[in-house]
Amino acid sequence: MSLLPSRFIYLCLHFLVLYFQLQESQQSSADFRFYIENHTRNPDDLSRKQVRIYQLYSRTTGKHVQILGKKINANGDDGGKYALLVVETETFGSHIRIKGKESEHYICMNEKGKIVGRPDGRKQECVFVEEFLENNYTALVSAKYKGWYLGFNRKGRPKKGSRTTQRQQEVHFMKRQPKGRVDPLEEFRFTTVTKRTRRARRLKPNPKRN
Repeated sequence: MSLLPSRFIYLCLHFLVLYFQLQESQQSSADFRFYIENHTRNPDDLSRKQVRIYQLYSRTTGKHVQILGKKINANGDDGGKYALLVVETETFGSHIRIKGKESEHYICMNEKGKIVGRPDGRKQECVFVEEFLENNYTALVSAKYKGWYLGFNRKGRPKKGSRTTQRQQEVHFMKRQPKGRVDPLEEFRFTTVTKRTRRARRLKPNPKRN
């Protein structure tokens, strides 16, 4: 009978140790999430910048974002000179600045949510944060105006940021290589999109295997 109390005390101590370990783990996880959120609010000026050239395929228009200067739309042709985008990427936090290779203007969003092209992209209004969606598309949310996305309607005209949400197709894009260009050093995979091909083709049975 004397063994029962000691066994009970042992189990209580064991559960107490597990409880404190769990609390410590949850606290560490919360602290780490706070650290990430706090550091991704602003671009990391100390990290090495990366520069890429690609196109942004618009899900709504079936064409590409192009920067003509002050005016920006999503009616660019594949390989068009105004659809070639120079994307300056911060290595921490997915903060990017998008500049037209031909026009040398940046995509910016003003305080009214209007998308405009500006020759100087150093302001926070010209910084966007990439959000990778489950449907393999990418959304670009303003780093300054939280919840305001880069988006275009079916006619290719920019939407005001205040009228956008992440679920809207108007804010969904795909990164694509310029027509005829292959860069083996790209870290992300580009997706080829066609308007007609929406369903996966069924494989025909091979009679030779039977």
